[in-house]
Amino acid sequence: MSEKVFIFDTTLRDGEQVPGCKLNTKEKLELALLLEELGVDIIEAGFPISSPGDFESVKQIGLAVKNATVCGLSRSVEKDIEAAAAALRYAVRPRIHTGIGTSDYHIRYKFNSTREEILERAIAAAKFARRFTDDVEFYCEDAGRSDNEYLARVVEAVINAGATTVNIPDTTGYCLPHQYGEKIAFLYNNVPNIDKAVISCHCHNDLGLATANSIAGAAAGARQIECTINGLGERAGNTSLEEVVMVIRQHKELGLHTDVKPHLLTAISRKVSDTMRMPVQPNKAIVGANAFSHSSGIHQDGFLKNSINYEIINPAEVGADGSKIVLTARSGRSALAFRLKELGYNFDRDDVDALYETFLQVADNKKEVEDADLEQLAKERQAVAADHI
Repeated sequence: MSEKVFIFDTTLRDGEQVPGCKLNTKEKLELALLLEELGVDIIEAGFPISSPGDFESVKQIGLAVKNATVCGLSRSVEKDIEAAAAALRYAVRPRIHTGIGTSDYHIRYKFNSTREEILERAIAAAKFARRFTDDVEFYCEDAGRSDNEYLARVVEAVINAGATTVNIPDTTGYCLPHQYGEKIAFLYNNVPNIDKAVISCHCHNDLGLATANSIAGAAAGARQIECTINGLGERAGNTSLEEVVMVIRQHKELGLHTDVKPHLLTAISRKVSDTMRMPVQPNKAIVGANAFSHSSGIHQDGFLKNSINYEIINPAEVGADGSKIVLTARSGRSALAFRLKELGYNFDRDDVDALYETFLQVADNKKEVEDADLEQLAKERQAVAADHI
């Protein structure tokens, strides 16, 4: 039987940190309800202390969302934690997400502190947050570059102090997948009370490895993945929700599952893109415009013989419009014949061969051959055929 991986969506917090993607309360609330419908387990609604607007957004989302846990971010500062608690006062399932940097870079250059002082602050923050809710998540910022033995000490201490989830962020996207997986495995092997908390992956995409690292973390025992729709987030972005969900669905050998409804992925991707005014790159995995498009002749021929040759996901599974055969100068005769048949023309092989030469001339002058071009070519071929009758 597979084990559940909790999906923690931070589109409304970390995703909103993308320049130009600021959301108002109405927009956040609308997206939060869609995330709840999607089936995410935790919605990180914002950073309440950061502004009155964000405080109100977290409050309104807490009032509206009934099934998912609603989370508010804070630093390891009492006033931050108090603000998060106040914003989450009416939430059915409130979670306070607090934490502090644990790498020597952060300890020395960000906090001008020592490992022991940071450990004390971490314990105090977890204990203080636990006064307001029994669902406390603690993040060890820059865990990806933190010393594993010290990180294990912090994790053990904050669990003893009341944290029920411990977040192990690769904040700078530094780790290779095997390194991140080994870090999670190290914690499971060296933190005596680790069974008392859920270990969470929060990976950034600075080296393009966020999804791979999150999956490596889950394979090593983590049971929560923090992610965003379309991979939005600080700098190069966060782990993409749609990617981790579909990796887990495709690879049953991982022995994992999520409660996300995959057929809603494309719709919410487009909604987030429109609301946050951030286009999705065409070649984006799962939800990009080209995710199920085929333009190479070799690929088109294989796909038309059996889609499984070049598609591991049925577009309908993720709510996409369907597979596309895109005609370009790289396309072959089988794709041309297929598209002509779709347009209502049943040409024999000789006709297709003749049309193909003209088609290539058009294709060499255009990035993509459109239906109107094909209609003209087809009518010209029919006229030629009629003249020979």
